[in-house]
Amino acid sequence: MTELDIGLWVTGGLLALVLLGMRVGFAAATAGLAGLIWIFWEKKDYAWGELGWALGVAVKTAGQVPHAKTASQALSLIPIFILIGYLAYQAGLTRALFEAAKRWVGWLPGGLGVASVFATAGFAAVSGASVATSAVFARIAIPEMLAIGYDKRFAAGVVAAAGTLASLIPPSAILVIYAIIVEQDVGALLLAGFLPGAVSALIYGGLVVGLALVWKKLGPPVGGFSWRERFAALPGALPIVAVILLIILFVYNPFGEAFGTPTEGGALSAALILAIALWKGTRWAELKSALLETAKLTAMIFTIIWGVLIYVRFLGFADLPNAFAGWIGGLEQSPMLTLVLILLAYAVLGMFMDAIGMLLLTLPIVYPAVIALNGGPGVAAVDSPFGLSSTEVGIWFGILVVKMAEFCLITPPIGLNCFVVAGVREDLSVQDVFRGVTPFFLADAATIACLVAFPGIVMWLPRLLGV
Repeated sequence: MTELDIGLWVTGGLLALVLLGMRVGFAAATAGLAGLIWIFWEKKDYAWGELGWALGVAVKTAGQVPHAKTASQALSLIPIFILIGYLAYQAGLTRALFEAAKRWVGWLPGGLGVASVFATAGFAAVSGASVATSAVFARIAIPEMLAIGYDKRFAAGVVAAAGTLASLIPPSAILVIYAIIVEQDVGALLLAGFLPGAVSALIYGGLVVGLALVWKKLGPPVGGFSWRERFAALPGALPIVAVILLIILFVYNPFGEAFGTPTEGGALSAALILAIALWKGTRWAELKSALLETAKLTAMIFTIIWGVLIYVRFLGFADLPNAFAGWIGGLEQSPMLTLVLILLAYAVLGMFMDAIGMLLLTLPIVYPAVIALNGGPGVAAVDSPFGLSSTEVGIWFGILVVKMAEFCLITPPIGLNCFVVAGVREDLSVQDVFRGVTPFFLADAATIACLVAFPGIVMWLPRLLGV
Protein backbone atom coordinates (compact mmCIF):
# COMPACT_ATOMS: atom_id res chain seq x y z
CA MET A 1 0.00 0.00 0.00
CA THR A 2 1.37 3.41 -0.94
CA GLU A 3 1.78 6.29 1.50
CA LEU A 4 -0.93 8.20 -0.39
CA ASP A 5 -3.35 5.30 0.10
CA ILE A 6 -2.56 5.31 3.81
CA GLY A 7 -3.23 9.05 3.89
CA LEU A 8 -6.66 8.59 2.32
CA TRP A 9 -7.64 5.75 4.66
CA VAL A 10 -6.51 7.63 7.77
CA THR A 11 -8.29 10.83 6.66
CA GLY A 12 -11.47 8.81 6.16
CA GLY A 13 -11.05 7.37 9.65
CA LEU A 14 -10.58 10.87 11.07
CA LEU A 15 -13.83 12.07 9.51
CA ALA A 16 -15.60 9.00 10.87
CA LEU A 17 -14.34 9.76 14.41
CA VAL A 18 -15.55 13.37 14.14
CA LEU A 19 -18.98 12.28 12.88
CA LEU A 20 -19.21 9.82 15.77
CA GLY A 21 -18.82 12.73 18.16
CA MET A 22 -15.14 12.69 19.19
CA ARG A 23 -13.64 16.13 19.78
CA VAL A 24 -11.70 17.35 16.76
CA GLY A 25 -8.42 17.80 18.61
CA PHE A 26 -8.45 14.29 20.06
CA ALA A 27 -9.70 12.73 16.81
CA ALA A 28 -6.94 14.44 14.82
CA ALA A 29 -4.22 13.43 17.29
CA THR A 30 -5.47 9.82 17.29
CA ALA A 31 -5.65 9.63 13.51
CA GLY A 32 -2.29 11.36 13.06
CA LEU A 33 -0.49 9.04 15.48
CA ALA A 34 -2.13 5.95 13.96
CA GLY A 35 -1.18 7.16 10.49
CA LEU A 36 2.45 7.72 11.47
CA ILE A 37 2.65 4.24 12.98
CA TRP A 38 1.10 2.78 9.81
CA ILE A 39 3.54 4.59 7.48
CA PHE A 40 6.64 3.67 9.49
CA TRP A 41 5.45 0.08 9.85
CA GLU A 42 4.83 -0.07 6.09
CA LYS A 43 8.48 0.83 5.55
CA LYS A 44 9.34 -2.48 7.27
CA ASP A 45 6.86 -4.42 5.08
CA TYR A 46 4.48 -4.85 8.03
CA ALA A 47 6.87 -7.07 9.95
CA TRP A 48 5.28 -7.76 13.33
CA GLY A 49 8.63 -7.62 15.04
CA GLU A 50 9.08 -4.07 13.82
CA LEU A 51 5.73 -2.77 15.11
CA GLY A 52 7.35 -1.64 18.36
CA TRP A 53 10.00 0.25 16.40
CA ALA A 54 7.31 1.96 14.28
CA LEU A 55 5.38 2.88 17.43
CA GLY A 56 8.47 4.40 19.05
CA VAL A 57 9.39 6.49 16.00
CA ALA A 58 5.79 7.67 15.56
CA VAL A 59 5.49 8.70 19.21
CA LYS A 60 8.78 10.61 19.05
CA THR A 61 7.72 12.34 15.82
CA ALA A 62 4.30 13.29 17.21
CA GLY A 63 5.76 14.29 20.57
CA GLN A 64 7.88 17.02 19.01
CA VAL A 65 4.83 18.80 17.62
CA PRO A 66 3.26 20.56 20.65
CA HIS A 67 6.34 22.56 21.55
CA ALA A 68 7.99 22.89 18.15
CA LYS A 69 4.89 24.23 16.41
CA THR A 70 3.26 26.33 19.11
CA ALA A 71 6.23 27.96 20.85
CA SER A 72 5.97 31.01 18.60
CA GLN A 73 5.50 34.67 19.32
CA ALA A 74 2.62 34.93 16.84
CA LEU A 75 0.49 32.36 18.67
CA SER A 76 0.95 34.27 21.92
CA LEU A 77 -1.45 36.80 20.40
CA ILE A 78 -4.35 34.41 20.98
CA PRO A 79 -4.52 34.50 24.81
CA ILE A 80 -3.73 38.23 24.79
CA PHE A 81 -6.65 39.05 22.48
CA ILE A 82 -9.02 36.81 24.44
CA LEU A 83 -7.95 38.46 27.70
CA ILE A 84 -8.60 41.93 26.27
CA GLY A 85 -12.20 40.94 25.52
CA TYR A 86 -12.93 39.52 28.96
CA LEU A 87 -11.28 42.47 30.74
CA ALA A 88 -13.31 44.91 28.61
CA TYR A 89 -16.49 43.12 29.65
CA GLN A 90 -15.59 43.15 33.35
CA ALA A 91 -14.69 46.85 33.12
CA GLY A 92 -18.16 47.64 31.75
CA LEU A 93 -16.84 48.87 28.41
CA THR A 94 -19.12 46.58 26.42
CA ARG A 95 -22.23 48.02 28.06
CA ALA A 96 -20.97 51.56 27.42
CA LEU A 97 -20.36 50.65 23.78
CA PHE A 98 -23.88 49.24 23.42
CA GLU A 99 -25.39 52.31 25.11
CA ALA A 100 -23.59 54.64 22.70
CA ALA A 101 -24.73 52.61 19.69
CA LYS A 102 -28.30 52.54 21.01
CA ARG A 103 -28.45 56.32 21.37
CA TRP A 104 -27.06 56.93 17.88
CA VAL A 105 -28.92 54.34 15.76
CA GLY A 106 -31.82 53.27 18.00
CA TRP A 107 -34.25 55.47 16.05
CA LEU A 108 -33.94 53.17 13.00
CA PRO A 109 -36.46 50.36 12.43
CA GLY A 110 -34.97 47.48 14.40
CA GLY A 111 -32.71 50.09 16.00
CA LEU A 112 -31.63 48.03 19.01
CA GLY A 113 -30.79 45.17 16.67
CA VAL A 114 -28.65 47.49 14.56
CA ALA A 115 -27.05 48.86 17.74
CA SER A 116 -26.26 45.29 18.79
CA VAL A 117 -24.58 44.61 15.45
CA PHE A 118 -22.46 47.76 15.54
CA ALA A 119 -21.59 47.41 19.23
CA THR A 120 -20.63 43.80 18.64
CA ALA A 121 -18.42 44.87 15.73
CA GLY A 122 -16.73 47.40 18.01
CA PHE A 123 -16.24 44.83 20.74
CA ALA A 124 -14.94 42.35 18.15
CA ALA A 125 -12.14 44.83 17.45
CA VAL A 126 -10.77 44.23 20.96
CA SER A 127 -11.71 40.58 21.39
CA GLY A 128 -10.61 37.64 19.27
CA ALA A 129 -13.25 35.20 20.51
CA SER A 130 -16.61 34.86 18.78
CA VAL A 131 -18.10 32.65 21.49
CA ALA A 132 -17.19 35.13 24.23
CA THR A 133 -18.66 38.00 22.18
CA SER A 134 -21.97 36.18 21.75
CA ALA A 135 -22.15 35.36 25.45
CA VAL A 136 -21.44 38.95 26.48
CA PHE A 137 -24.10 40.52 24.26
CA ALA A 138 -26.66 37.84 25.08
CA ARG A 139 -26.50 39.27 28.61
CA ILE A 140 -26.45 42.94 27.58
CA ALA A 141 -28.50 43.38 24.39
CA ILE A 142 -31.19 40.68 24.47
CA PRO A 143 -32.84 41.88 27.75
CA GLU A 144 -33.14 45.42 26.38
CA MET A 145 -34.62 44.20 23.09
CA LEU A 146 -37.15 41.99 24.85
CA ALA A 147 -38.11 44.84 27.21
CA ILE A 148 -39.43 46.97 24.34
CA GLY A 149 -41.25 44.15 22.57
CA TYR A 150 -38.75 42.53 20.19
CA ASP A 151 -39.53 39.04 18.96
CA LYS A 152 -37.33 36.83 21.15
CA ARG A 153 -36.16 34.63 18.28
CA PHE A 154 -35.21 37.68 16.22
CA ALA A 155 -33.34 39.22 19.17
CA ALA A 156 -31.42 36.00 19.77
CA GLY A 157 -30.63 35.64 16.08
CA VAL A 158 -29.21 39.16 15.88
CA VAL A 159 -26.82 38.53 18.78
CA ALA A 160 -25.74 35.06 17.62
CA ALA A 161 -25.07 36.27 14.07
CA ALA A 162 -23.37 39.52 15.11
CA GLY A 163 -21.11 37.56 17.47
CA THR A 164 -19.50 35.90 14.46
CA LEU A 165 -17.92 39.24 13.50
CA ALA A 166 -15.21 38.57 16.10
CA SER A 167 -13.85 35.86 13.82
CA LEU A 168 -13.09 38.35 11.05
CA ILE A 169 -12.55 41.77 12.60
CA PRO A 170 -9.04 41.96 14.10
CA PRO A 171 -7.78 41.02 16.56
CA SER A 172 -9.02 37.62 15.41
CA ALA A 173 -7.72 34.39 16.91
CA ILE A 174 -8.77 32.42 13.83
CA LEU A 175 -6.87 34.76 11.50
CA VAL A 176 -3.75 34.29 13.63
CA ILE A 177 -4.16 30.50 13.46
CA TYR A 178 -4.65 30.68 9.68
CA ALA A 179 -1.48 32.77 9.32
CA ILE A 180 0.56 30.26 11.32
CA ILE A 181 -0.73 27.21 9.43
CA VAL A 182 -0.18 28.60 5.92
CA GLU A 183 2.89 30.70 6.84
CA GLN A 184 1.36 34.04 5.90
CA ASP A 185 2.15 37.43 7.44
CA VAL A 186 0.01 37.90 10.56
CA GLY A 187 -0.02 41.69 10.29
CA ALA A 188 -1.18 41.66 6.66
CA LEU A 189 -4.02 39.26 7.46
CA LEU A 190 -5.18 41.29 10.45
CA LEU A 191 -5.23 44.47 8.36
CA ALA A 192 -7.06 42.67 5.56
CA GLY A 193 -9.86 41.68 7.94
CA PHE A 194 -10.93 45.22 8.87
CA LEU A 195 -12.76 46.26 5.71
CA PRO A 196 -14.51 42.90 5.07
CA GLY A 197 -15.57 42.91 8.72
CA ALA A 198 -17.03 46.39 8.33
CA VAL A 199 -18.83 45.35 5.13
CA SER A 200 -20.25 42.30 6.90
CA ALA A 201 -21.49 44.46 9.80
CA LEU A 202 -23.15 46.92 7.41
CA ILE A 203 -24.89 44.10 5.55
CA TYR A 204 -26.11 42.66 8.86
CA GLY A 205 -27.39 46.08 9.91
CA GLY A 206 -29.13 46.59 6.57
CA LEU A 207 -30.81 43.20 6.90
CA VAL A 208 -32.09 44.06 10.38
CA VAL A 209 -33.55 47.35 9.15
CA GLY A 210 -35.15 45.65 6.15
CA LEU A 211 -36.77 42.92 8.23
CA ALA A 212 -38.05 45.46 10.77
CA LEU A 213 -39.56 47.54 7.97
CA VAL A 214 -41.43 44.55 6.52
CA TRP A 215 -42.48 43.02 9.85
CA LYS A 216 -42.83 45.97 12.19
CA LYS A 217 -43.44 43.81 15.26
CA LEU A 218 -40.02 42.21 14.96
CA GLY A 219 -38.13 45.24 16.27
CA PRO A 220 -39.67 48.62 17.09
CA PRO A 221 -37.40 51.70 17.01
CA VAL A 222 -36.17 53.49 20.11
CA GLY A 223 -36.39 57.28 20.26
CA GLY A 224 -36.17 60.13 22.72
CA PHE A 225 -32.41 60.71 22.77
CA SER A 226 -31.23 64.27 22.37
CA TRP A 227 -28.00 65.18 20.62
CA ARG A 228 -26.51 66.06 23.98
CA GLU A 229 -27.29 62.57 25.29
CA ARG A 230 -25.80 61.00 22.19
CA PHE A 231 -22.52 62.87 22.52
CA ALA A 232 -22.47 62.21 26.28
CA ALA A 233 -22.41 58.46 25.55
CA LEU A 234 -19.30 58.63 23.39
CA PRO A 235 -16.59 59.00 26.12
CA GLY A 236 -17.52 55.60 27.55
CA ALA A 237 -16.62 54.00 24.20
CA LEU A 238 -13.29 55.84 23.81
CA PRO A 239 -11.18 53.13 25.51
CA ILE A 240 -12.37 50.66 22.86
CA VAL A 241 -11.37 53.14 20.14
CA ALA A 242 -7.96 53.63 21.80
CA VAL A 243 -7.30 49.88 21.83
CA ILE A 244 -8.33 49.56 18.18
CA LEU A 245 -5.94 52.36 17.17
CA LEU A 246 -3.15 50.85 19.26
CA ILE A 247 -3.56 47.44 17.63
CA ILE A 248 -3.64 48.99 14.14
CA LEU A 249 -0.49 50.99 14.93
CA PHE A 250 1.46 47.90 15.98
CA VAL A 251 0.13 45.77 13.13
CA TYR A 252 0.98 48.45 10.55
CA ASN A 253 4.22 49.22 12.41
CA PRO A 254 5.24 52.33 10.43
CA PHE A 255 8.42 52.82 12.49
CA GLY A 256 9.94 49.39 11.85
CA GLU A 257 10.57 46.36 14.03
CA ALA A 258 12.30 48.46 16.67
CA PHE A 259 8.96 50.08 17.47
CA GLY A 260 7.26 46.84 18.45
CA THR A 261 5.50 43.71 17.23
CA PRO A 262 1.76 42.95 17.07
CA THR A 263 2.22 40.75 20.14
CA GLU A 264 3.71 43.64 22.11
CA GLY A 265 0.90 45.90 20.88
CA GLY A 266 -1.62 43.35 22.13
CA ALA A 267 0.12 43.21 25.49
CA LEU A 268 0.03 47.01 25.79
CA SER A 269 -3.67 46.99 24.86
CA ALA A 270 -4.36 44.39 27.55
CA ALA A 271 -2.46 46.52 30.08
CA LEU A 272 -4.50 49.58 29.07
CA ILE A 273 -7.80 47.74 29.51
CA LEU A 274 -6.60 46.32 32.84
CA ALA A 275 -5.72 49.83 34.07
CA ILE A 276 -9.16 51.10 33.03
CA ALA A 277 -10.83 48.14 34.76
CA LEU A 278 -8.94 48.88 38.00
CA TRP A 279 -9.75 52.59 37.71
CA LYS A 280 -13.44 51.76 37.34
CA GLY A 281 -13.30 49.73 40.55
CA THR A 282 -13.40 46.23 39.11
CA ARG A 283 -13.16 43.74 41.96
CA TRP A 284 -10.68 40.90 42.36
CA ALA A 285 -13.42 38.30 41.84
CA GLU A 286 -14.25 39.84 38.43
CA LEU A 287 -10.58 40.02 37.42
CA LYS A 288 -10.15 36.40 38.52
CA SER A 289 -13.14 35.42 36.40
CA ALA A 290 -11.62 37.15 33.35
CA LEU A 291 -8.29 35.36 33.87
CA LEU A 292 -9.91 31.95 34.37
CA GLU A 293 -12.18 32.29 31.33
CA THR A 294 -9.17 33.36 29.26
CA ALA A 295 -7.20 30.34 30.47
CA LYS A 296 -10.07 27.93 29.72
CA LEU A 297 -10.64 29.20 26.19
CA THR A 298 -6.90 29.36 25.46
CA ALA A 299 -6.41 25.78 26.68
CA MET A 300 -9.27 24.60 24.47
CA ILE A 301 -7.87 26.33 21.39
CA PHE A 302 -4.31 25.10 21.94
CA THR A 303 -5.50 21.54 22.57
CA ILE A 304 -7.17 21.60 19.16
CA ILE A 305 -4.02 23.08 17.60
CA TRP A 306 -1.75 20.42 19.13
CA GLY A 307 -3.99 17.55 18.07
CA VAL A 308 -4.47 18.76 14.52
CA LEU A 309 -0.77 19.53 14.04
CA ILE A 310 0.04 15.89 14.79
CA TYR A 311 -2.32 14.97 11.96
CA VAL A 312 -0.68 17.63 9.77
CA ARG A 313 2.73 16.07 10.46
CA PHE A 314 1.32 12.75 9.24
CA LEU A 315 -0.05 14.43 6.09
CA GLY A 316 3.47 15.56 5.24
CA PHE A 317 4.68 11.94 5.27
CA ALA A 318 1.63 10.81 3.24
CA ASP A 319 2.12 13.61 0.63
CA LEU A 320 -1.64 14.10 0.52
CA PRO A 321 -1.53 17.94 0.16
CA ASN A 322 0.60 17.79 -2.99
CA ALA A 323 -1.57 15.07 -4.49
CA PHE A 324 -4.74 17.08 -3.84
CA ALA A 325 -3.17 20.26 -5.23
CA GLY A 326 -2.14 18.41 -8.38
CA TRP A 327 -5.66 17.04 -8.82
CA ILE A 328 -7.26 20.47 -8.33
CA GLY A 329 -4.80 22.09 -10.71
CA GLY A 330 -5.62 19.53 -13.38
CA LEU A 331 -9.38 20.14 -13.40
CA GLU A 332 -10.67 21.41 -16.73
CA GLN A 333 -12.94 24.12 -15.40
CA SER A 334 -12.75 27.74 -14.35
CA PRO A 335 -10.51 28.37 -11.32
CA MET A 336 -13.22 30.67 -9.93
CA LEU A 337 -15.79 27.85 -10.16
CA THR A 338 -13.40 25.51 -8.36
CA LEU A 339 -12.87 28.11 -5.64
CA VAL A 340 -16.64 28.52 -5.18
CA LEU A 341 -17.03 24.73 -4.89
CA ILE A 342 -14.30 24.68 -2.22
CA LEU A 343 -16.15 27.36 -0.26
CA LEU A 344 -19.41 25.41 -0.56
CA ALA A 345 -17.61 22.34 0.77
CA TYR A 346 -16.60 24.42 3.81
CA ALA A 347 -20.26 25.36 4.32
CA VAL A 348 -21.23 21.68 4.45
CA LEU A 349 -18.27 20.61 6.58
CA GLY A 350 -18.94 23.43 9.05
CA MET A 351 -22.32 21.93 9.87
CA PHE A 352 -20.54 19.10 11.65
CA MET A 353 -17.29 20.63 12.96
CA ASP A 354 -16.24 23.66 14.99
CA ALA A 355 -14.61 26.50 13.06
CA ILE A 356 -11.05 26.26 14.41
CA GLY A 357 -10.88 22.47 14.05
CA MET A 358 -12.30 22.66 10.53
CA LEU A 359 -9.69 25.16 9.37
CA LEU A 360 -6.79 23.37 11.03
CA LEU A 361 -7.78 20.05 9.48
CA THR A 362 -8.42 21.29 5.95
CA LEU A 363 -5.94 24.09 5.33
CA PRO A 364 -2.83 21.87 5.00
CA ILE A 365 -4.57 20.15 2.08
CA VAL A 366 -6.75 22.91 0.61
CA TYR A 367 -4.33 25.85 0.77
CA PRO A 368 -1.73 24.36 -1.62
CA ALA A 369 -4.60 23.56 -3.99
CA VAL A 370 -5.79 27.19 -3.97
CA ILE A 371 -2.24 28.38 -4.68
CA ALA A 372 -2.12 25.87 -7.55
CA LEU A 373 -5.39 27.31 -8.90
CA ASN A 374 -3.66 30.70 -9.06
CA GLY A 375 -0.82 29.20 -11.11
CA GLY A 376 1.51 28.19 -8.29
CA PRO A 377 3.91 30.01 -5.94
CA GLY A 378 5.57 33.18 -7.20
CA VAL A 379 2.85 34.08 -9.71
CA ALA A 380 2.43 37.80 -10.40
CA ALA A 381 -0.99 39.47 -10.43
CA VAL A 382 -0.93 39.96 -14.22
CA ASP A 383 -0.62 36.18 -14.76
CA SER A 384 -3.24 35.20 -12.15
CA PRO A 385 -6.80 34.07 -13.02
CA PHE A 386 -7.92 36.01 -9.93
CA GLY A 387 -5.86 39.13 -10.70
CA LEU A 388 -3.82 38.62 -7.51
CA SER A 389 -0.25 37.59 -6.77
CA SER A 390 0.41 34.35 -4.90
CA THR A 391 0.88 36.22 -1.63
CA GLU A 392 -2.31 38.21 -2.16
CA VAL A 393 -4.26 35.04 -2.96
CA GLY A 394 -3.11 33.60 0.36
CA ILE A 395 -4.48 36.66 2.19
CA TRP A 396 -7.70 36.81 0.13
CA PHE A 397 -8.43 33.12 0.62
CA GLY A 398 -7.74 33.51 4.34
CA ILE A 399 -10.47 36.14 4.66
CA LEU A 400 -12.87 34.03 2.57
CA VAL A 401 -12.31 30.89 4.59
CA VAL A 402 -12.60 32.72 7.91
CA LYS A 403 -15.86 34.24 6.72
CA MET A 404 -17.02 30.70 5.93
CA ALA A 405 -15.99 29.76 9.46
CA GLU A 406 -18.20 32.61 10.72
CA PHE A 407 -21.08 31.21 8.69
CA CYS A 408 -20.56 27.80 10.27
CA LEU A 409 -20.86 29.28 13.78
CA ILE A 410 -24.59 29.81 13.24
CA THR A 411 -25.52 26.82 11.04
CA PRO A 412 -27.27 23.77 12.53
CA PRO A 413 -26.74 21.25 13.95
CA ILE A 414 -23.68 22.46 15.93
CA GLY A 415 -23.66 26.23 15.39
CA LEU A 416 -21.68 27.08 18.50
CA ASN A 417 -22.85 30.68 18.84
CA CYS A 418 -26.48 29.54 18.88
CA PHE A 419 -25.81 27.10 21.72
CA VAL A 420 -23.95 29.81 23.66
CA VAL A 421 -26.81 32.31 23.35
CA ALA A 422 -29.36 29.66 24.36
CA GLY A 423 -27.17 28.66 27.30
CA VAL A 424 -26.95 32.22 28.60
CA ARG A 425 -30.69 32.88 28.21
CA GLU A 426 -32.95 30.44 30.06
CA ASP A 427 -36.04 31.77 28.24
CA LEU A 428 -34.64 30.71 24.84
CA SER A 429 -34.23 27.26 23.34
CA VAL A 430 -31.57 26.35 20.80
CA GLN A 431 -34.35 25.93 18.23
CA ASP A 432 -35.45 29.54 18.88
CA VAL A 433 -31.94 30.81 18.19
CA PHE A 434 -31.51 28.73 15.02
CA ARG A 435 -34.79 30.10 13.70
CA GLY A 436 -33.72 33.63 14.55
CA VAL A 437 -30.42 33.39 12.66
CA THR A 438 -31.94 31.94 9.49
CA PRO A 439 -32.28 35.33 7.68
CA PHE A 440 -28.62 36.04 8.37
CA PHE A 441 -27.61 33.16 6.10
CA LEU A 442 -28.63 35.43 3.21
CA ALA A 443 -26.51 38.26 4.62
CA ASP A 444 -23.47 35.99 4.87
CA ALA A 445 -24.03 34.71 1.34
CA ALA A 446 -24.16 38.32 0.08
CA THR A 447 -20.94 39.19 1.95
CA ILE A 448 -19.07 36.17 0.61
CA ALA A 449 -20.27 36.90 -2.92
CA CYS A 450 -18.96 40.47 -2.63
CA LEU A 451 -15.57 39.33 -1.35
CA VAL A 452 -15.25 36.70 -4.10
CA ALA A 453 -16.33 39.06 -6.87
CA PHE A 454 -14.27 42.03 -5.63
CA PRO A 455 -10.97 40.86 -4.08
CA GLY A 456 -9.95 44.52 -3.84
CA ILE A 457 -12.23 44.86 -0.78
CA VAL A 458 -9.88 42.50 1.05
CA MET A 459 -6.61 43.82 -0.35
CA TRP A 460 -7.31 47.57 -0.25
CA LEU A 461 -6.00 48.26 3.24
CA PRO A 462 -2.89 46.02 3.05
CA ARG A 463 -2.01 47.59 -0.30
CA LEU A 464 -2.66 51.11 0.99
CA LEU A 465 -0.36 50.62 3.97
CA GLY A 466 2.20 48.65 1.98
CA VAL A 467 2.05 45.54 4.15
